[in-house]
Amino acid sequence: MAWSTAHIHDQRGRTALITGASAGIGLETARELAARGAHVVLACRDRARGRAAAHRVGGSNEVLRLDLASLDSVREAAAEVRGRHGRLDLLINNAGVMFPPYARTQDGFEAHFGVNHLGHFALTGLLLDLMTQAPGSRVVTVSSLAHRAGLGRCGEREARAADGRRSLTAYGRSKLANLMFARELQHRLASARVPTVSLSAHPGLSPTGLWHGDPPALLRPVAAAALKGLAQPVDRAALPSLRAATDHRVPGGAHLGPGERFESRGAPRPARSSRAARDVAAQAELWDLSQKLTGVSYSLGPAHAAADPAAAVCPVRGVAG
Repeated sequence: MAWSTAHIHDQRGRTALITGASAGIGLETARELAARGAHVVLACRDRARGRAAAHRVGGSNEVLRLDLASLDSVREAAAEVRGRHGRLDLLINNAGVMFPPYARTQDGFEAHFGVNHLGHFALTGLLLDLMTQAPGSRVVTVSSLAHRAGLGRCGEREARAADGRRSLTAYGRSKLANLMFARELQHRLASARVPTVSLSAHPGLSPTGLWHGDPPALLRPVAAAALKGLAQPVDRAALPSLRAATDHRVPGGAHLGPGERFESRGAPRPARSSRAARDVAAQAELWDLSQKLTGVSYSLGPAHAAADPAAAVCPVRGVAG
């Protein structure tokens, strides 16, 4: 039987923080978790839009201002969460930008990489100790089919580039970084014997607000055709994130996505990833670079050694449907 929101168990007593929760997949994820009793923290760049989203979400919720393009804002938001909550059960790193109207973040990073990866890397590190004592806690990082376009390794030069605003490679690199971060975090959590787990998910294709950016001219007709023929509604696109967050049959290290039409749509199930995403050495290099660039260090030991990249991610058993 295909997985659906009907499979989400009671979330009462749990606190979930969702970035980018004012619209699209983040809003749908927040709405479903709140409907099942979770207290939802809607982390949004625009507080007014966050309040409007909170009205739509209903249930028990609060709005947190978070601008992932500013590491100062990330630190302020994390401090606010720590002041309000003694534990955090779910952290869903959902927010993202695609072909944004600016070239760099406030800290001088290429916008895709700074917002989509570095902001979430810093936020997770600053909140992780609130999660490690919460039974069944999960970090879910949202990647993309476009991670396959993230060619080449990302060093400090690429992280600070000024020419990535309309680059599919730059966007793909940031989504590849999301996937690599999720896996490296799982390696380190498991090595430290911390019960919190890290997973990743991708939504397939959906007409969310991400497409309101300014894509390269050659990409526009391709994107329009793909969205018309393969896209699924936003509520369906949120299912991989929701399953990763709530289905405890899915182990740490798993990557979920839609199961039909080249992973563009359909019920969530284990998804494929590129060879680059499975490169254990590159994951460790990205981790070290991210700590350097954000100034956020995790209180976890080094990743456990894995000679075989395929063995570095937990297998997904019994969750095909």
